[in-house]
Amino acid sequence: MSSIQLVVFDIAGTTVRDNGSVADAFIAAFNDFDLNVPEDEVRKVMGFRKIEAVTLLLEKFYQEHRGEDLLISRIQARFIVRMIAFYRNDDQLAPFPHTEKVFSALKKKGIKIALNTGFTRSITDTILHRLRWDDRSTLIDKTICSDEVSHGRPYPDMIEVLIDDLGIDSPARVLKVGDTEVDVEEGRNAACGKVVSVTTGAYSREQLETYNPDHIIDDLEELISIIEKA
Repeated sequence: MSSIQLVVFDIAGTTVRDNGSVADAFIAAFNDFDLNVPEDEVRKVMGFRKIEAVTLLLEKFYQEHRGEDLLISRIQARFIVRMIAFYRNDDQLAPFPHTEKVFSALKKKGIKIALNTGFTRSITDTILHRLRWDDRSTLIDKTICSDEVSHGRPYPDMIEVLIDDLGIDSPARVLKVGDTEVDVEEGRNAACGKVVSVTTGAYSREQLETYNPDHIIDDLEELISIIEKA
């Protein structure tokens, strides 16, 4: 029997297909204010709470705007508007292959499932509604967003709330799954028993290897055997 009681999945790039739309919306939000940020640098901050990602990029490329809270808030607000519009209308929005199959398999094993994300609740709810995951409580036990805790990734706040709310015995019995560096850091900071990276999102296998997750997988279906051995 597996020691894992809870699996915490990231959303975009991990459980839900992302063909670069998040990075594109982020870049466009900066462009709306006549600011340009390189795509490769934007991908490095995917997974962060988006207001913190905006702050990091301004500090790196536009020192003259450092600490301009109003500008930061406006860029974030523009990103949110763009992402909600995108997810409401994207006809290709879908879970990755095997995602729901894996959810069902884990539930049959008595393992709880949670989603956590660097998105705000407003964006997340748009995705959940489109995928009909918001009315499938038998599939997902809880969803938490970065604007619902004091600190977003890489801080462990979201996972700690999930552990408390879902009655998990110990962080050692949690497996965290994500597609970015900051997902790995979040899992480590929360003292999760296992941290698994997926190659379906923002980072390549070679990039993920440098952050030393416990496992790197190409398909969520590979999680089943990992969990069975945990």
